[in-house]
Amino acid sequence: MFRGFYTVASGMLAQQRRTEMLTNNMANINTPGYKADQSSVRAFPEMLIQKMESPDVPGNSVATTMTPVGRLNTGVYIQDITPNFKQGDLTQTSLNTDLALNHITMPLNQNGVQGSVFFTVQNPDGGVQYTRNGNFTIDGAGFLTAATGQYVLDTYGNPIALVNDSFTVTEDGWVQQNGQNVARLGIAYAENPNLLTKTSTGLYQMDGGALPSAYANNQVAFSVKQGYIERSNVDAAETMTNMLTAYRSFEANQKVLQAYDRSMDKAVNEIGKL
Repeated sequence: MFRGFYTVASGMLAQQRRTEMLTNNMANINTPGYKADQSSVRAFPEMLIQKMESPDVPGNSVATTMTPVGRLNTGVYIQDITPNFKQGDLTQTSLNTDLALNHITMPLNQNGVQGSVFFTVQNPDGGVQYTRNGNFTIDGAGFLTAATGQYVLDTYGNPIALVNDSFTVTEDGWVQQNGQNVARLGIAYAENPNLLTKTSTGLYQMDGGALPSAYANNQVAFSVKQGYIERSNVDAAETMTNMLTAYRSFEANQKVLQAYDRSMDKAVNEIGKL
């Protein structure tokens, strides 16, 4: 009886976590460059139930026999949550500081995963982080900064300093001002973006190292679009449908849990009196 409690509870916890993930996706539907999270639900490994039988007294050196009883499914859990790195639609803003990365050719790795490119920004704790949110601005010191306030980096890992917001960015990443090349945007390439870790600020980082430059890979083709931002790739209709499905699954597990509770109540308060 109690095993049923655990199985139902695991299903409720999994659907609760899935609902929280989908709600977060909906909350970021208007966040530029946001990549929708997606979950994979997996069943816990089945347990083989066996009954121990022995005519001998405890402690006897004679080996006991094991009689198979059957299998027990121990519920489900959210195995992992990974972003969907599919490119979002580009929206024109006509602001010089807004930049978007447009995929042209992104090769597949040996596992069939499509690569992706990212802007590089300075990590306050050292190193670099990555983002697809090109909603940039220029701070009071004249540096190009991300929406989180972090410096946007060039190919050498240095902040990009500008005199004012009158600058142009070529499709191959060169930042030009007064007809001169000031710097080249640092664009990183992830062969398998699923290996990136999402931080609390929505940026990504590579544990144990840094991503290589996208310019050095001849198989990667992309363009930088000035005056555009990449929209979130959250599908509102699909997300709402998944939220309703998760809610109904949670509700169904809840009703099963209530049925177990009523059965236990009868077992304790009625059958126990006999």
